[in-house]
Amino acid sequence: MEIINKISEIRDSLSKERLEKKTIAFVPTMGFLHEGHLSLVKKAVEENDIVVVSIFVNSKQFGPDEDYDDYPRDIKGDAEKLSEYGVDYVFAPSSEEIYNPNNKTIVRVEKLSEHLCGLSRKGFFQGIAIIVTKLFNIIQPDYAYFGQKDFQQFLVLKQMVNDLNIPVELVMAPIVREKDGLAMSSRNNYLNLEEREAATILFKALNKGKEMVLNGEKDAKIVKSAMTEMIENEVLADIDYVAVADPDTLNDLEKINKKVLLATAVLINETRLIDNIYLELQ
Repeated sequence: MEIINKISEIRDSLSKERLEKKTIAFVPTMGFLHEGHLSLVKKAVEENDIVVVSIFVNSKQFGPDEDYDDYPRDIKGDAEKLSEYGVDYVFAPSSEEIYNPNNKTIVRVEKLSEHLCGLSRKGFFQGIAIIVTKLFNIIQPDYAYFGQKDFQQFLVLKQMVNDLNIPVELVMAPIVREKDGLAMSSRNNYLNLEEREAATILFKALNKGKEMVLNGEKDAKIVKSAMTEMIENEVLADIDYVAVADPDTLNDLEKINKKVLLATAVLINETRLIDNIYLELQ
């Protein structure tokens, strides 16, 4: 496995791989890797000839009051984990390598970015869109792997790729969970024991909604109300949003028909966590 910090060097290395007609897979991450990330890496390795994992904490997707400076970093530990999975290249650039101070270009995906997380995290998806566009241009992968936990991000990037004719196929892999159901996230490391237990309310509420839908409840407001009530009963939880949404547009549903996205974002004290369940009905 080769660790590369420079754009010119990763481009040179991958151009040689392309000459041999090898498929290139890409897993973009912000590091501090957990089993959720590694499930994407494993899938990418199984399905492709060459796998590139990026490790870059992207300042553009953090708001002024968010945790960019405190976001956990462990490049050495990450590299050790990735080497065990058969990754070929780790791209770990500096912020200066990625962002020229004279940059004046933004990438904004309208409508899809304006729901759910986009309501409270202004500029978040714009920050994701610019870094992923840059990384796609640098790596030029055939396939890029993302987790379902960031369902909205996947939709935004899929729209961006289609609109900008970027020749990459996006692959979404299932959420990886702890034994108690909590979706794996680097931010879980911020939680103390009491907060960690409280955080299970996200999955419990989503499962409540899932149960109602599978038992035939079609009124989205009733499902949303039941999930909201469960979360509100957890004293450490402060709701950002609870949504029963169309999984294609992210618009709120009134009536649940063939498919639905149940999604929530909750602050457990100061730690913001997201989770979702996607359902296709018969």
